[in-house]
Amino acid sequence: MLTIYGVYRSRASRNLWLANELGIPFKHVPIIQHYRLKDPFPADVVHTRSPEFLRVNPNGHVPTIEDDGVVLHESLAINLYLAKKHGGPVAPANVAEDGAMAMWSLWAATEVESQALALLTQGVTDAGIAALRAPFAVLNDALAKDGHLVGGRFTVADINVAEVVRYAMPATTLFDRAPNVKAWLAACQARPAFKTMWAARDKEPA
Repeated sequence: MLTIYGVYRSRASRNLWLANELGIPFKHVPIIQHYRLKDPFPADVVHTRSPEFLRVNPNGHVPTIEDDGVVLHESLAINLYLAKKHGGPVAPANVAEDGAMAMWSLWAATEVESQALALLTQGVTDAGIAALRAPFAVLNDALAKDGHLVGGRFTVADINVAEVVRYAMPATTLFDRAPNVKAWLAACQARPAFKTMWAARDKEPA
């Protein structure tokens, strides 16, 4: 069985959302980030620096999965793996779609994530908004045709990019200037699998 390590309030949310989309059984092990705990860390809480978790992921980050002997780190790569393993409409239909899904996932990580996280954690600034205007314009144009990133349908690429773009939501002016992005993100977050993930996330301590 698939095991997903990481609390919902982490990048594990991406993998938990996809598992819901795929309808596959999984075990959830809620490993909390060590920086969210007071030092000295509680002895009864397994966190990202606990020896038992470091044996699973020596990088000390979540998420990680174990899947029938396969151990993977990095949330976006995990999602690409799970989609290809289980197939269906969220998975690539051919090698061209596979490449496009990988491209968009890496694009989100390199072009958006750091600046979007800064908006979320440090507050909205003019500089932060300016840094994301060009990537948002690229994404807005890509969504103009049919509202999806690959293959004219909802895929793992939408999940991977949406979960990165979500961090920028405090900067409402970015979305107002990119109406296709705004509508697409709302549609992604309206999906039952996202709502299931988000309801579980809301139950976790902030």
